[in-house]
Amino acid sequence: MAASEGPLKGVKVLDLSRILAGPTCTQLLGDLGASVIKIENPATRGDDTRQWGPPYVEDAEGNRSDLSAYFMSSNRNKKSVALDIATPEGQAQIRRLASHADILIENFKPGGLAKYGLDYKTISQEFPGLVYCSISGYGQTGPNASKPGYDLMAQGYGGVMSLTGDPSGAPMKVGVGIADVMCGMYACVGILAALRHRDLTGEGQQIDLALVDTQVAWLINEGVNYLTSGDVPQRRGNGHPNIVPYDVYETADGHVILAVGNDSQFQRFCQFLERPDLAVDPRFATNPSRLEHREELNAVLRPAVRGRDTDAVICGLEALKVPVGPVQSIDQVFATEQVSARQMQIKMQAEPGSVNLIGNPLNFSRTPVTYRSAPPVCGADTDAVLSAQNPFED
Repeated sequence: MAASEGPLKGVKVLDLSRILAGPTCTQLLGDLGASVIKIENPATRGDDTRQWGPPYVEDAEGNRSDLSAYFMSSNRNKKSVALDIATPEGQAQIRRLASHADILIENFKPGGLAKYGLDYKTISQEFPGLVYCSISGYGQTGPNASKPGYDLMAQGYGGVMSLTGDPSGAPMKVGVGIADVMCGMYACVGILAALRHRDLTGEGQQIDLALVDTQVAWLINEGVNYLTSGDVPQRRGNGHPNIVPYDVYETADGHVILAVGNDSQFQRFCQFLERPDLAVDPRFATNPSRLEHREELNAVLRPAVRGRDTDAVICGLEALKVPVGPVQSIDQVFATEQVSARQMQIKMQAEPGSVNLIGNPLNFSRTPVTYRSAPPVCGADTDAVLSAQNPFED
């Protein structure tokens, strides 16, 4: 398979985004074969996340590069072009690149690109077939449109922090920038849908995507629980709002996850605990009754599980086909044979030296993802791209 092939081979992406949401989207498009040119401001030393370290990649002499681990997490398969869009020359170069592009993605504040003539209203008049994706904190409309948006603020405003953490503790964000990442995923879906429309009709369009909107969208069952009942969901730590037992339980030497999803699994779980009486107790025999008597059931289950070793619980319940699993640290995750078998850790050769990255989870039977180029240093491709007749050509 040629290095440039993939399901999106031939699609050209002009990336004016930075931080995580937009770059997550464009890295995914790049993994799928699209050609991506990332625009970075030389006055600020490029994407903000280049300075979000340590850790950084170092060269053979131990000199620090501008490749932070954070930046590398979402910027492979891209060319980096250093341009100052505040200058007439920079604006002219963006319009030239846009003339070749299928997609433009940006995450400036709403209205922020209008003063450069690079907003959708202006640029679409010249390039009506362009798919133009705008990512912002609160969207292009609404009373909060002018407010800045960051992942933590989106998690707070969008409600997920109210659901996360110990019930007796403070609201807690998710351990990674999940609002940014999910926004990037929605952006990718929206872009591909708009690209399909463009290919059928010739019409481009703007995609208006907000961190907070996507955060609200993936409240999923808890959001609809509230809309259905009017009851405000409460933090339950690792507990599930609609299934019991579905939680993290302490063992004699660590913790395990139990995900008992139906009554037959609960019966087998009770068999493992040598407590068959629990399975026929009216308080616990069905999931609705277990939900009603959650604390009473956990008062029995927690000491019973705590008296057993982690391996014994996992092996015993797996043998009975009761869903169970470990709580692994990151080093344990990447040491597993499963991660290796699924190629979820990859090595690429970057300018300062080899780098270890997380692989793409998509597996195609005919058009697999490709890892063509490592995350670039800032401006690495400026001269080559700006002097090329076809700037998106690999």
